[in-house]
Amino acid sequence: MNTQNDINPQNIQAEVSEKNKALIFTVVMVLLVVAAVALVGFIFIKPEPDTVQGMGDATEIRISGKLPGRVTHLYVEEGDEVKAGDTLVHIHSSLVEAKLAQAEAMEDVSLATNRKVDAGTRRQIIASAKDLLEQASAAAGIAKKTYDRMETLFSKGVISEQKRDEAKAAYQAAVAGESAARSQYELALAGPQAEDKDAARSMVKVAQGNVNEVGALLEDQYLTAPADGVITVVYPNVSELVATGAPIMNLQKADDHAVFNVRETLLKDIKEGTRIRVKIPALDKEEVMKVYYIRDLGTYANWQATKSTGDYDARTFQIKARPEKKIENFRPGMSVIFLGVEK
Repeated sequence: MNTQNDINPQNIQAEVSEKNKALIFTVVMVLLVVAAVALVGFIFIKPEPDTVQGMGDATEIRISGKLPGRVTHLYVEEGDEVKAGDTLVHIHSSLVEAKLAQAEAMEDVSLATNRKVDAGTRRQIIASAKDLLEQASAAAGIAKKTYDRMETLFSKGVISEQKRDEAKAAYQAAVAGESAARSQYELALAGPQAEDKDAARSMVKVAQGNVNEVGALLEDQYLTAPADGVITVVYPNVSELVATGAPIMNLQKADDHAVFNVRETLLKDIKEGTRIRVKIPALDKEEVMKVYYIRDLGTYANWQATKSTGDYDARTFQIKARPEKKIENFRPGMSVIFLGVEK
């Protein structure tokens, strides 16, 4: 009888109902605790500001020249500090030196030709042309007298018409010879034409231009440092050939600075000239830098909106800042943390 009472359906239903109530109570309590924690966190816990991390940087200059040739001497090694004007490398080119000798020889020829043209016709040539003119004039005079006599004899019927025509032809030839001799004499007196002088002077300029062109190439046989800095990379070895414009080495200028890429929403208090405080973790230092460069990186660097409404795409800007004083052991590539605007 007791067993039947224990398995009574009413008893079983009561036990299940009690368990469901306990479960519902537990779930409600958990939800209330979670909601309370969320509310406390929302009220009292403030989100940490975004960490803006940049890095150290410096300007790299690629040292190269116009002269193709062979590296005969390297005056620096990687890691050497140099000053502006220090000699870095010597490049030798026998081919360019030969072209310079050829250009200088052509310059000498053009200068000699120009001097000859400017000097005019030699006195001996003028005297010779004058003698030829006098001879032609004398020959023309004799031919004229001979023709006159033949004309008189022909009119009297003493000589034939053939003889008279031969004398006339000889006279005309003598006159033409005199005219040609006179023209040669006048040309000798006048000297070279203005066009000849202009052409000679132009040839001198062309020759000098060729010399200057080759000389400009040879100016790069000794390459010097354009600024103070450190040699970071040396590409060729001694005895290797280099082409025109080929990189010889890299010079890192002594202009250490920091570079940050930030959203435009952080630019409210930053402009060129603003002093900012940064931290360099590798050196465990906080330093002050001054912003000198701000530039939009373009649409490819947009920060995309995360909300479907009420937000917009933020542009990314690059900021560069220089230390106000030299930071010992600060090197390009080191991490730099932006802490805020210096008040």
